[in-house]
Amino acid sequence: MAKLFEAKKLSAFYGATQVLFDIDFAIEAGKITTILGANGAGKTTTLRALCQIVRTTGSMTLNAGEGEVQLVGKATDAIVRMGVAHVPDGRGTFTALSVEDNLKLGAYVRGDKDAVAKDMEHCFKLFPRLRERRNQQAGTLSGGEQQMLAISRALMLKPKLLLLDEPSFGLAPLIVAEIFRIMRQINTEDGVSMLLVEQNASLALNLAHHAYLLETGTVALSGPAEQIKNDESVRRAYLGY
Repeated sequence: MAKLFEAKKLSAFYGATQVLFDIDFAIEAGKITTILGANGAGKTTTLRALCQIVRTTGSMTLNAGEGEVQLVGKATDAIVRMGVAHVPDGRGTFTALSVEDNLKLGAYVRGDKDAVAKDMEHCFKLFPRLRERRNQQAGTLSGGEQQMLAISRALMLKPKLLLLDEPSFGLAPLIVAEIFRIMRQINTEDGVSMLLVEQNASLALNLAHHAYLLETGTVALSGPAEQIKNDESVRRAYLGY
């Protein structure tokens, strides 16, 4: 399978503080990759580095169908226009706007305006609750509904790569199971590649094809998710279950 994204010797900084230290990782086209690790390991920073929200050094290349493009030094909005959609921790919905207006904002960089309504309908099929609440103010939705809206808003970009930061955080188990089922559907049926940051290692390994484990800003191990999930010594040493 072709690589959609590859990082080499990627480091990231908040001011003078270095958080990532020369990490290498890749995302295969059409696959789900997960980044695991304890709090403070650098998981969220990795997603922010990919979007160029934090200062980075090293190399990050995206091949979204028009040849390899170097992302380091690119503006965040330029990366979005390349088809990289970010669902941040805390969901990041526009709470004062309606569900429908949030979805329209997700498509604001697209030129194919005639297809936007069709893609909104697709989001409503994936998440029927959003259809019921399309005119409701986003800030009045439940936590699970806001997460559904955040994912749907990202899908309105028609992304080549979907970045998901802790989509299970703070949600009831039944809602988490529903969201992860739909994420798998988005990957298998729509072919959307994903980079998933998730505190719940078991959940992430059940969804992903490949996994990287971060430890204090470095890659401690990587491999097929199924292999890591079934390695008892790795689970006990690094994943805590």
